[in-house]
Amino acid sequence: MWKSLRAQAMKPVCVLRMPRGPDGSSRGFDPTSERYLALCPTTISSSDSAVDSATFVEEQKARTVLRERYIRSLLAMVKKDVHFTMYERVKVNAVFGASDIDILNFQVSDLQTPLGVQKEALIRCPDIISYSFSIDAGLKD
Repeated sequence: MWKSLRAQAMKPVCVLRMPRGPDGSSRGFDPTSERYLALCPTTISSSDSAVDSATFVEEQKARTVLRERYIRSLLAMVKKDVHFTMYERVKVNAVFGASDIDILNFQVSDLQTPLGVQKEALIRCPDIISYSFSIDAGLKD
């Protein structure tokens, strides 16, 4: 028995490392990079006029509120059964685990697909049309 436990403890474990940021030493993002501009386009051009500046501040506040709500919803989904509707009318169920920093992929467990069950999987967010999950009564506003 001890020998089998020791053998299990010696198995290597995969480690997921996040990519380096644009400056090479951090995990941050360069707001002038092509990738950042493609993922985070603003609807208002930046100029020095007071009206544009005030509108820009309002937009940034609205984006902040929406992003915070979205991230809180991701936190509420952890370890919950989630129903995903994908392209081509594919419907799958899985237990949500985590998202990457760009929210481009979801890590899920026990993914139930029309072809069978996958113990662990990554779902690309651009492939998702919608998803839903039940929330606890204590989380409702």
